[in-house]
Amino acid sequence: MIRFGFLAAALGLGTSLAHAAGFQFIEIPGNGLQALKGAVWYPCNQPPSKEKLGPFVLSVAKDCPVTGEKLSLVVISHGRGGTFLDHNDTAEALANAGFVVAAINHPGDNAMDKSHTDDFSVFVERPVDIKRLIDFMLGSWTAAARIDASEIGIFGFSRGGYTGLVAAGANPYFKRSLPLCDGVKTPLCEQVHKGELPELVHDTRIKAAVIADPVSIFFTRDSFSNVKISLQLWRSEFGGGGVTPESVANIIGDIPTKPDVHFVPKSQHFSFMAPCSADFMQSAREICIDGPDFDRISFHREFNAEVVAFFRKHLTDELP
Repeated sequence: MIRFGFLAAALGLGTSLAHAAGFQFIEIPGNGLQALKGAVWYPCNQPPSKEKLGPFVLSVAKDCPVTGEKLSLVVISHGRGGTFLDHNDTAEALANAGFVVAAINHPGDNAMDKSHTDDFSVFVERPVDIKRLIDFMLGSWTAAARIDASEIGIFGFSRGGYTGLVAAGANPYFKRSLPLCDGVKTPLCEQVHKGELPELVHDTRIKAAVIADPVSIFFTRDSFSNVKISLQLWRSEFGGGGVTPESVANIIGDIPTKPDVHFVPKSQHFSFMAPCSADFMQSAREICIDGPDFDRISFHREFNAEVVAFFRKHLTDELP
């Protein structure tokens, strides 16, 4: 359950230390791989305005100068066929609280390009995308010098939750009979057929993670022995999108760091995505419609405050 005392402290802190959320697009060169496209939210001193990007409406100060030094970085991994804007309200809340937040579209598994969405390869490539994103933010990004490289977190939802757990050190187990590889003769699937574990990328620079309704079917009791970071884990009541409440609940006891678990009554899987604009509601009702007794807008005020407070506690020196 959401702990409202902690929430109140987070809200109070957010009021006293708030910034405007700056916003800029980024593109990370491929250097032999597919380029990564996304955006960065960050603290700045200019007032925000409404920016409409397709069906999304942001409250940001576009391309304003970055404010602050030694800023914590949080990277975001979206769900199956999603976009870097799926969690824009959470990104704004973090930027308003003084964090730098970076999100990308996972190549081949996003709303504009679903060419690999049903391929096993995305489960190997997604953690690589996150490492490339962190490398870029600490290296080539125009304000890289303002980021504290010792304070990096990740937010992941659904497949992005799987991505965050693997990036943080988890090792999934891919069975020889993996359905995504049935009848497929790619080199990666040939490894699986032989019972060989594909090499997965972990990133020890990540110090804390917020994971919401992760895809967890590949994890076993032994998958989390190398996960040493602080975790906040969110569970929906009804699940969806291929994620069941039971599958998420089953991994909780296997994580040695004892995650800060939040169960959200009356929620469904997509309740963790940003509240939908009217335009988005028209085209993506499955994603946007919650149950009759669930208010996504009110929930996200609480959710975002808890996420901010968690990352502030585990990535910065300032206590909530």
